[in-house]
Amino acid sequence: MEAFSVTSEQLRDTLGIELWRIPVVIVTAIAIYLVFLLLIRLFGARVLSGLTGFDVVVSIMLGAVAGRAILGEPPTLTAGVLGLVTLLCCEALFGVVRKNISFRQAVNAQPTVVLAHGRPQPDLMRKTHISEEDLMSCLRRAGITHPHEVQCIVLEPSGAMSVLRRGRTVDPAVLRGVLGADRVLAPPPGGIT
Repeated sequence: MEAFSVTSEQLRDTLGIELWRIPVVIVTAIAIYLVFLLLIRLFGARVLSGLTGFDVVVSIMLGAVAGRAILGEPPTLTAGVLGLVTLLCCEALFGVVRKNISFRQAVNAQPTVVLAHGRPQPDLMRKTHISEEDLMSCLRRAGITHPHEVQCIVLEPSGAMSVLRRGRTVDPAVLRGVLGADRVLAPPPGGIT
């Protein structure tokens, strides 16, 4: 009985990728994932929030560049599947590791108060790359007609902004771990209520 043998050319033709490219795709996908995490940490989750048309364009371009780097030349179905599986495995692994509080704080952006008691917080806005136009857009989307109607706006790690309306006491647990929470929990400056 003759042994079953497959040549590397037959395997390449079947998979659509040279064998030496398989580990390259996997390592590249892991590297892109880690670099992307670092860049989001440096530039803030606001980059992914899609607040403006420009933000959407940047998000699409980031995905295109990352995808192109992972797939290599020529892009193949197998390289695409390997890249996707690797990225999802990285996400699953980091999902487990994120449960470690110190790692979560190092990797994830901290939720941050960008408006407190109806007043923008310029230092925290600079830190999170949020403009006053972003705040006004958020207020309009929430149906708010005046900033003083708002207890606070929190930029979440996802890039979304949460609006807490004035008129109810905020439970400190809601703002646990939020940078600038003290500015919301303290009495408003100037006696504004």
